[in-house]
Amino acid sequence: MIHRFEIALADVDRGVYADLDVRVARHPSEDVPYLLTRVLAFALEHQEGLQFSKGLSESDEPALWRKGPDGRVLDWIEVGSPTPERLHRANKHAERVVVYCHRRPDILRQKCAKEGVHEAERVRLVVVPGAVLDALAGRLDRNNRWAVSVHDGHTTIVCGDTSVEAVFEAGPLVPAAQ
Repeated sequence: MIHRFEIALADVDRGVYADLDVRVARHPSEDVPYLLTRVLAFALEHQEGLQFSKGLSESDEPALWRKGPDGRVLDWIEVGSPTPERLHRANKHAERVVVYCHRRPDILRQKCAKEGVHEAERVRLVVVPGAVLDALAGRLDRNNRWAVSVHDGHTTIVCGDTSVEAVFEAGPLVPAAQ
């Protein structure tokens, strides 16, 4: 199924303002929270050249990425709870790695600390609040209009008559070694 998202983005913190019109194919094995997390990651990380990859149907690609003119991967953005091995490879391959985790970030952190991800302190982990996904899931349709604003670390998402405010906690996947 294809979902269309028209997103009015006003990210004051990064100075990014854009009207996004994206069509997102939902993989048969993809649940609604994962789909919504992919779209939120696209909006919150938006910059020129960011695109959805083949994702679930291509195991060697992240959910989102941005490549340079020479084909180098500049941004590798995962959704969910990727394996430590996957993050290890991604961090060696890309200049910047970000994970948008919508379920049990504590377990992801524990696994990655235990299994030794290459320069794991460089990987940025963004925790997606479940309340945001629950509110948006009830409004998901084939055609969606969102207004997303970010100011002083607070995110507001307006979808129809529903307005959701949240703080997306972000920090290193694992703390830097002392």
